[in-house]
Amino acid sequence: MSIASIKLPPKLIPVFEGEARYRGAWGGRGSAKTRSFAKMTAVRGYVWGNSGVEGQILCAREHLNSLDESSLEEIKHAIREEPFLNHYYEIGEKYVRSKDGRITYTFAGLRRNLDSIKSKARILLAWIDEAEPVSEEAWIKLIPTIREHGSEIWVTWNPESSRSATHKRFRESVPHDAKIVELNWRDNPWFPEVLNRERLEDKAKRPESYEHIWEGAFKAAHEGAYYAAHIEQARRDGRICRIGADPLMEVRAYFDIGGTGAKADATAIWLKQDYKAEIRNLAYYEAQGQPLATHIDWIRSQPEKVSTVVLPHDGVKHDFVYDVSYESALREAGFNVIVIPNQGKGAASKRIEAGRRLFPNMWFDEIRCKDGLEALAWYHEKRDEQRGIGLGPEHDWSSHGSDAFGLEAVEYTPPSTNWNKPLRTNLKGIA
Repeated sequence: MSIASIKLPPKLIPVFEGEARYRGAWGGRGSAKTRSFAKMTAVRGYVWGNSGVEGQILCAREHLNSLDESSLEEIKHAIREEPFLNHYYEIGEKYVRSKDGRITYTFAGLRRNLDSIKSKARILLAWIDEAEPVSEEAWIKLIPTIREHGSEIWVTWNPESSRSATHKRFRESVPHDAKIVELNWRDNPWFPEVLNRERLEDKAKRPESYEHIWEGAFKAAHEGAYYAAHIEQARRDGRICRIGADPLMEVRAYFDIGGTGAKADATAIWLKQDYKAEIRNLAYYEAQGQPLATHIDWIRSQPEKVSTVVLPHDGVKHDFVYDVSYESALREAGFNVIVIPNQGKGAASKRIEAGRRLFPNMWFDEIRCKDGLEALAWYHEKRDEQRGIGLGPEHDWSSHGSDAFGLEAVEYTPPSTNWNKPLRTNLKGIA
């Protein structure tokens, strides 16, 4: 019996040793994770086929409009690198299968093909590459589909957001039967010099994106984000730091109203205080599916005393369950309430423009506003790529915090006091 030797980055060897339901790797560019996992799918298929096991190896991504966007070419290249694999598999222009007919590769996009995947027979292995954008709904439907005895699910991805379903499933709450590691360029013994030159150039010229691209960090901002450049400038100016409130100045809470229930939009709140020409963002809060009482409890738990709550126009609508509006409930709770009228067509654009105009005067508490800044850095335009036009803000997780921030901006009134002029004091009659 002959023995084949497969070269892998050392950090991946424990991932593929022994039994596991889940195997995976996450990290930045140049780590060799995609090539390594592609090769190991073929190795696993070879072992199964030679043991008389028949079935499919599913290679999936969230978006897959054609085989050109699939892992097909990676699989072909990985097989051709190893003589024993090349001898075992038959490779065509649009397919890969074992010559004994036992193992077949299939390729699918999860966004459009989940139902057809559920009908596929005997999926022995599902490798989800570029898994960052896979939704929680897709994971819920996919995982029970991979149910053959001894079947496995492999996951590889470059992280973008701590809010992604993939991050939450495989990093925050790692399944008990999982072997998942971080893998970056320095973990690749064959990291090519041409990529190293690109890495060093990115580090020198594009430091804002370097950590995400090469070190597996989350994206600091979405490409084309409305506020990305403003946030970066605020960091350079030192306006994202620890800040406090003046106890003599008013603090206001700005809402974006969500709803109750597991699938409701999140409710977002910014706490803000105007101090001379500074706009101080003191804290940010977000909660999904919670009643108004929960939001009020959070406001009251903060060290600053909030006197006024500012609501969007839908704050006057009644709650479907309790038949009470946010406006009336907050007034009853002891707050002054301001409701901003409906801005009509182009309201989102007005909020964004107001936010950009005021950003140079804004300060943010770096700890208490961390999640809010993350939302602002992600808030971006939805694009029609075929027509090359913008369709307005993308409605996603970042919209709620960004809409509350926009409400803060459109409600802002510049201070009328000339702070550089000394106040007059009438001293007549004082002995």
